[in-house]
Amino acid sequence: MNRRIIGVVAAVLLAAVGTAFLVTYVRGAEDRALAGQETVEVLVVKEEVPRGTPVDELGDAVASERVPAKVRATGSIGSLDALNGQVTAADLVPGEQVLIGRFADPDDLRAQGQIEVPEGLQEVTISIAPQRALGGRIAPGDIVGFFASFTLEVDEEDAEDAEGDEDGEPSEEELRERVEEASKLILNKLLVTNVQVEQLPQTPEDEDGENSGPELAPTGNLLVTLAVDVDQAERIVFSSEYGTVWLSAQDENTSEEGSRIRTPRNIYDD
Repeated sequence: MNRRIIGVVAAVLLAAVGTAFLVTYVRGAEDRALAGQETVEVLVVKEEVPRGTPVDELGDAVASERVPAKVRATGSIGSLDALNGQVTAADLVPGEQVLIGRFADPDDLRAQGQIEVPEGLQEVTISIAPQRALGGRIAPGDIVGFFASFTLEVDEEDAEDAEGDEDGEPSEEELRERVEEASKLILNKLLVTNVQVEQLPQTPEDEDGENSGPELAPTGNLLVTLAVDVDQAERIVFSSEYGTVWLSAQDENTSEEGSRIRTPRNIYDD
């Protein structure tokens, strides 16, 4: 019996020593990898954090790590001290650096959540660059129009007859003549129910600590959620998946007349 106990204790000690050695080796490898590089301390997400989580409840979900300065994300932070009283404005996922733009005042977040989805509609979210979404100046409750751009295949009856090469196949130049770019306003008066910003700009401050200079646009994509019916949802998903999209500011009085498919062939038409 004593031999068994001694064997178990020895195994446990060996495992502990092995674990300690492995940890030491990994840390040494990290130090060697960072040797000679300028490094900074940043907070990194370790566990999934849902939107609306108070800063004082993050606990072990975030931790400080030393990373090369060149890979530090704009807006990343090394401490939560400046965020006291705030909550996460977006879901945080493991591996990403903690960005100041991912936090907001609880009152602002509650105000965003007050946009109710009209009965019978559903919500769909798209990721879109700021310049395609009013420079980032878009908020829950806004009404927007939805443009979609695609590269379309021209109908054969509209394209010039292609003689093709020796094998009867059209050449690359002839194939290009059969396609053209097209854009159109396809949906109107869509209700924005939520907007999340991947990364906010850092507005420069003057000597008195006041913001100075022009208003800056977000430096990351916007996640814009829209309340739509089934047909609209299908068009939005398809356009975002296979084309490019653009949002315009509208209101209840915005005219929907005059829209047409715009291509290089008619862009200069009256």
